[in-house]
Amino acid sequence: MKSWEINIRDPYVLVCDGAYYMYGTRAETCWGEATGFDCYVGKNLEDWEGPYEVFHKPEGFWADRNCWAPEVHPYKGAYYMFATFKGEGIYGGTQILRADNPLGPFVEHSDRQVTPKDWECIDGTFYVSPEGKPYMVFVHEWVQIHDGTICAVELTEDLKASVGDPVKLFAASEAESWVVAHENPNRPGKNYVTDGPFLYRTKSGRLILLWSSFGQEGYTEALAYSDNGDITGAWSQEDRLLFSKNGGHGMIFTGLDGELYLTLHSPNKKLEERPMFYRIREQNDTLYVE
Repeated sequence: MKSWEINIRDPYVLVCDGAYYMYGTRAETCWGEATGFDCYVGKNLEDWEGPYEVFHKPEGFWADRNCWAPEVHPYKGAYYMFATFKGEGIYGGTQILRADNPLGPFVEHSDRQVTPKDWECIDGTFYVSPEGKPYMVFVHEWVQIHDGTICAVELTEDLKASVGDPVKLFAASEAESWVVAHENPNRPGKNYVTDGPFLYRTKSGRLILLWSSFGQEGYTEALAYSDNGDITGAWSQEDRLLFSKNGGHGMIFTGLDGELYLTLHSPNKKLEERPMFYRIREQNDTLYVE
């Protein structure tokens, strides 16, 4: 398959053993009942084999809807998938799955969602502090609180549960120079979206958090900076968008060619979403699309 033939949202690329493993949300079942996740495997960023199903909900699974945003992270000899699920009458959240290789099969590792059981949450991503402490960074959704936030919670060393209460890093409305309220007839008022956090550390040690919302030209990819190089810092918003027009929920990886790449889905329109790849550069302690 070619990249333009693959209809997924929220692409995530794991570079492993000389190949690219690309995961994502199945666009066709994104907004309703869904059964699992796939992976595509390639040696370049254009030609792919698959899809290979890497997770299928077992009988009696706790959530029946919205299989979203799978990310796969190697950690202490195994592969951990951070994935969002929702169910009828159940608050959505990110559960952690585990496998012995990138193609799975992934099985349940945490007890249901690691995010708070009474919060509407999505898009968990993995972060390890300079001291080796594991965290999950995630979204507390605008559908519950109107002004969506990015939060962080410490994880147990085995990644099976959270430790303590989540901490808010920032709210969407803090990006006041560019963020636009999201209109929704089912939730009147000013709604500000936070989506798809992902963390990147520059060569100097600066910690950057990529995240998505809505700007003047639609769905976006934005940047925020920690003032102490760790998740515990105070966060400031970059006025310049990394990607401004109708694309987002991105992540960064180093390609097999040694170059830095951004992948995201675009356009942000049902059944038209495709994984897009852009070469980026690190300059002046921040990121730019080539």
